[in-house]
Amino acid sequence: MSIDRIDDLEAFVAIVERGSLTAAARHLRRTLQSVSRSLSALERNVGASLIRRTTRRVLPTDTGSAFYQRIKPALDTLREAALEAAQQSDEASGRLRIGASVLFGPAYIVPVIAAFMDRHPKIEVELLLSDRFVDLMESGLDLAVRIGTMPDSPLKTRRLGSLRLVVFGAPRYFAAHGRPEHPRDLMKHVCVIRTADRSPTSWPFQVHGKPVNIKVAGRFFTDDAAASHAAVASGLGVGNAPLWQIRPLVDEGAVELILADFETPAVPIQAVFPATNARLGAKTRLFTEFLAARLKCENL
Repeated sequence: MSIDRIDDLEAFVAIVERGSLTAAARHLRRTLQSVSRSLSALERNVGASLIRRTTRRVLPTDTGSAFYQRIKPALDTLREAALEAAQQSDEASGRLRIGASVLFGPAYIVPVIAAFMDRHPKIEVELLLSDRFVDLMESGLDLAVRIGTMPDSPLKTRRLGSLRLVVFGAPRYFAAHGRPEHPRDLMKHVCVIRTADRSPTSWPFQVHGKPVNIKVAGRFFTDDAAASHAAVASGLGVGNAPLWQIRPLVDEGAVELILADFETPAVPIQAVFPATNARLGAKTRLFTEFLAARLKCENL
């Protein structure tokens, strides 16, 4: 039998121990589809059915139970070996290629990289900035920091926090035009339109627990986030943006947040990397753990 994917074994063990594919996926921080594919691939390699499904849960077959008893200790040993290798920080070396978005990377990732490089002098870091969801394998990235809900993919993820999408305006604008109290009030206001957004004139909200999109209009249009923020601060209209992008303007009092009770659920931010598990490079594992500990961005 040739089994070259440790993540398939981990998926099987998690299914047996958690009692369902859904619980296993949640435990492994993988998608349900990914865990199901791993189980199917493992059963093909073994040549036998390992799991049987009942109306309430899944249980190992006799073959699956015996297989679990044999591989569980070996898998634990592999995990311990990988952890020990990753903890040998003085041995971690080489170039680490990291992807991040154009605005978030310099403001939040670079300070973490600087602290990480100071701690690990044998590691070099190359940061690639793009607002596209680039393919990690094609681009040669070791990991990427991504904002938003991830589509189904074989990538592993590590949650780092969440980001608020907010609506805001300048005090001078509110003094002249009034302060919106409900999302529908925006239809009577002038808004600054970010043309690079997917739906620049349709802004998302949550009203009575349900998603609602409000059509907005304005006189100033730009494809640049910084220009959009400056336009709002100058009183050209109401804007929307992730809070982390405009935090300095809020702290300075140049803009004020509105409609906070109608914000959509916070957007997840996570580190993504190839699903290599125990074979994950020491430098990648080290940086992922370091990033999770240092990057404080819960509802940022």
